[in-house]
Amino acid sequence: MDELNKIYIEPTNRCNLNCLICIRNSWNEKYGEMAWPVYRKLIDGLKDFPQAKTIAFAGLGEPLLHPKLPEMISLAHERGLRTEITSNALLLTPALARQLIDSGLDQFAVSIDGASNDVYENIRPGSSLEQITANVAHLHHLSVAKTVNSIRIGIVFVAMRRNIQDLPYLKKIARKIKASFILLTNILPYTADLQDEILYRLGPRTNRSIGSPSFPLWILPEIDFTGETLKPLTTILRSPSNLAFLNIPPSKRNSYCPFVGVGSISVNWAGNISPCLPLMHSYLCFIRNREKKILSCDFGNLTNRALKDVWTDHGFSSFRERVRAFDFPPCTDCGGCELAETNEEDCFNNKFPVCGDCLWARGVLRCA
Repeated sequence: MDELNKIYIEPTNRCNLNCLICIRNSWNEKYGEMAWPVYRKLIDGLKDFPQAKTIAFAGLGEPLLHPKLPEMISLAHERGLRTEITSNALLLTPALARQLIDSGLDQFAVSIDGASNDVYENIRPGSSLEQITANVAHLHHLSVAKTVNSIRIGIVFVAMRRNIQDLPYLKKIARKIKASFILLTNILPYTADLQDEILYRLGPRTNRSIGSPSFPLWILPEIDFTGETLKPLTTILRSPSNLAFLNIPPSKRNSYCPFVGVGSISVNWAGNISPCLPLMHSYLCFIRNREKKILSCDFGNLTNRALKDVWTDHGFSSFRERVRAFDFPPCTDCGGCELAETNEEDCFNNKFPVCGDCLWARGVLRCA
């Protein structure tokens, strides 16, 4: 049996904001919070997975809205699990910060999509960059004062045309909140008007792994990006070149699922167990100017099945094997066909769910 190492949990799919880039702009799903018995059954079920290391409270809602979030963290902490949160941090009051620290939280990642008030608040109307940075800075300050191992702070930045110029100025915010990492990801347009915001139109699109006289392989080393190197390197990167970085072809890096690959599952608020965060819900999105309907996929629900039974289910095991082999067509590169309008089947005769258009597997999108 392959190992289960990380569990993404969606405490709720509700949110206190209505952000420009949010998936809620393209779905019609029921809202709710994870019931305590469902969460308790999940944690109890991890006794069958002694190698499990991490609980990440994320999903597609704001975790701080769940009234029992500190208790959820505390229970996971008592079982020896590392705990992480990804949040917009607007609800991170001093009282809640103390509760999270006392519960044993290990990591807090805050979503910051702009380093100036105008840019940030245009993307996240109703929020305040000044307020969230103050909230997270206070969390870190309290954590240092109350614990030996302070909470690790991080920033998640969704890059798009309207905010990419703010990226260098994140360093100032990172210093203020004592962030140990800045995770940069791209935008997935959930509405047609956001298609012009993407920054990944011009990347290398070849799946070749060896060169030929008509299409030589560029093998690039570690190299500094300076005034001297930036222009020529950018020229190469923007062309349809056959590239390898440190002898690793892009095709080897563009077919790796960051969810199945690390042995994770995603559990939505209702207890449905999915193979990844992108398959927890159904929604519309746009991939290189193509509208695509993503249908949710789960292999069982914790209200009526044990975690081990779901993990070892033949259908789920077979799907994980298929994803690790990643024998899917390169839908993102070929421009798509009618089969690429959904994730139900593909031209390699794979059945639902298919992953050839997955931007997470292509390295374009990332989750904390």
